[in-house]
Amino acid sequence: MLTQQRKQLILDKLRQDGRIVAASLSESLNLSEDTIRRDLRALAAEGLLQRVHGGALPASPAAGNFAVRSALAVPGKQAIGRAGAALVQPGQVVFIDGGTSCQQLALQLPSSLRATVVTHSPTIALALVEHPLIEVQLLGGRFYKHSVVAVGAATVEAISRIHADLYFMGASGVSASSGLSTGDMEEALVKRALMAQAAETWVLASAEKLNAASPYVIAACREAAGLVVEADTPEKICAPFEAEGLTVLRA
Repeated sequence: MLTQQRKQLILDKLRQDGRIVAASLSESLNLSEDTIRRDLRALAAEGLLQRVHGGALPASPAAGNFAVRSALAVPGKQAIGRAGAALVQPGQVVFIDGGTSCQQLALQLPSSLRATVVTHSPTIALALVEHPLIEVQLLGGRFYKHSVVAVGAATVEAISRIHADLYFMGASGVSASSGLSTGDMEEALVKRALMAQAAETWVLASAEKLNAASPYVIAACREAAGLVVEADTPEKICAPFEAEGLTVLRA
């Protein structure tokens, strides 16, 4: 079998099964695991998949710049934002992550809600400028332009001094087997810090992020309380997350 044929077969199987297990694939194709791993490395270098322990997952398409990501799955993100906003209770202190799904959540917080939002994202702060009752605490740090958020030691230090009721996380990869992931190491550290200081973490996951992976792991899925997904997300996709103990909220 030619190299290009093998690569196409791998991509077809990834689309069909949502995951590649190198040992199983090498056995079914009667090829060495070294050959399969070499093909996976090449496909990962092309941005066509994300290698994980034992195989590969689809690469998250949520890796473009903020403007590109803002145009992805807008109706789904709006629905997810509405469902997430409904979880916030009066008087709570809430961490809201950067990202386009979290931006939709901020925009849809009811005008009658009195609460405190703590964020490291100027985009989230600006989304709440006209809200009459939400107090906004904006955390500083090094400005990471790709995600339009603050990162670094100063950000993590500020987070460590706050106890929040809820944290709404955006992640570019959400996989029951490989965890929550993002494309930048410092951003992953900030998200872990936010998780550690919140009583509950809810992950906002539009369709393109589910069963996908990015290079830097934030945490195992079971460390979150729940997952907010689009209403038409198939049960076979939700079931592994529920098996990890997460509450799956359909928007």
